[in-house]
Amino acid sequence: MITADKRKAVFLLHQEGVSKRAIARQLRLSRNAVRHIIALSGQMPPPIRPPRVVLNPDLLRQLHQECEGYAQRMTEKLREEHGMAIKYSTLTRHLRDLGITGPSSARCQRVPDEPGAEMQHDTSPFTLLVGSQRLRLQASLLYLRYSKRRYLQFYPVFDRFHLKCFLHLALMHWGYAPPVCVIDNTNLARWRGLGADAVMVPEMEVFARGYGFKFLCHALKHSDRKAGEERSFLTVETNFIPGRTFASLEDLNRQALAWSTVRMEQRPQGKAGLIPAQAFEHERQFLTQLPRHWPAPYRLLERSVDEYGYVAVDGNYYEVPGTGRGQIQVLRYLHHVALCQDRRAVIEYALLPWGVKNQIVRVPGQPARYLPCNRKLSSQEEEKRLRALAPEVAAYVDFILATPGLLRHQFLRRLWARHQRWGTALFGRTIARAHRYHITSLETLERIALLLLDDTALPDPMVDPDLEKRPAYQEGSLTDTPDLSRYDE
Repeated sequence: MITADKRKAVFLLHQEGVSKRAIARQLRLSRNAVRHIIALSGQMPPPIRPPRVVLNPDLLRQLHQECEGYAQRMTEKLREEHGMAIKYSTLTRHLRDLGITGPSSARCQRVPDEPGAEMQHDTSPFTLLVGSQRLRLQASLLYLRYSKRRYLQFYPVFDRFHLKCFLHLALMHWGYAPPVCVIDNTNLARWRGLGADAVMVPEMEVFARGYGFKFLCHALKHSDRKAGEERSFLTVETNFIPGRTFASLEDLNRQALAWSTVRMEQRPQGKAGLIPAQAFEHERQFLTQLPRHWPAPYRLLERSVDEYGYVAVDGNYYEVPGTGRGQIQVLRYLHHVALCQDRRAVIEYALLPWGVKNQIVRVPGQPARYLPCNRKLSSQEEEKRLRALAPEVAAYVDFILATPGLLRHQFLRRLWARHQRWGTALFGRTIARAHRYHITSLETLERIALLLLDDTALPDPMVDPDLEKRPAYQEGSLTDTPDLSRYDE
């Protein structure tokens, strides 16, 4: 835009008799611009402004109701039906001035940085190349607001159990905890309500009380309440992930731990150049010191020892030494499992890496138990169906499972196959007789079933007539009948 001083100079030079070409050359203007300035006597041109659009408040309220509050659609209807070309920003300003729509969201609150006041937690999804595959992971980050300390870990699945494990690891690493942990309105810790009215899950409330803090949800759509946490994720995206390769999930978490607790703690933060490690030395006097022996959180799993002596945890099978079949309690920690029975610890195993499935973990230093090639060929379903047939069948199944030297899973599957061929009535009578005489042979079961089909009694044994004439036989025939009651137990 040509300034007023330059316009005045053009007009004065023209009055002094300088040609328009020379004026344009000296002042570096086009000749057309010189002509327009001379025509206006060196004055500024009047501003060209479109007429102000006057909007009817009743019309705006009607359109707002018809368009269900969508201002973009309101601008289209004003232009098409009423011939009013109004911009979107102007329309939304009129709607706010009339009170039709609410004002834009402002900062929810201002909380000063005080030592030992609070920490902030949040998660953010990342898609990273781990090894040779791209994984969708959840980054969990805990942030001390005053000293700006961070603790970062990545998880393929992040639920309430992993939240407790992560907070335990972070707080045990720091050794101190502030009284408040600011979170968003996630259902991992929140039961119902939003913001200041949020009610926490009793399980998480008890967990937080054990570490000396409580959860606090910020207002809905006000993530700026934990701006330090949100800014930390940007730092993760721009400073931690670029230029790094990760061989496995364990390698990723090792690098994340070193980056957040070693490298970033010695790096100046913000315009003030605050160093987190030094600021924490001042802040720790305002924090609650935690005991070093605080137990790690775990998940209690009720499991049954299968016919091979293993329990299944996360798709893998862990051997249970010397307990036989029965119920067992599995304490599933973040990185290991503990097997317990009757309130007694049996053995502990390190959990296999994430993504490993259908693997067998045996007791070290002991010979391996028998195990079929295909571990999934279990007889649990057949066992459940047999037990549901009749009480005598369930008793026979217990007898078979307690008999040593049998391929139990194979025997139960073949036993169920014979039930499907024989029918429930014949099968039940056969099993009752087999259990009475402690029979564990499938061939003998088939012979018993054939005899029951003929509906005849068992034939008497054939005795040689010459044998009956012997004195020893005649003397033995006069003895008492043998007691076979132990077979009825």
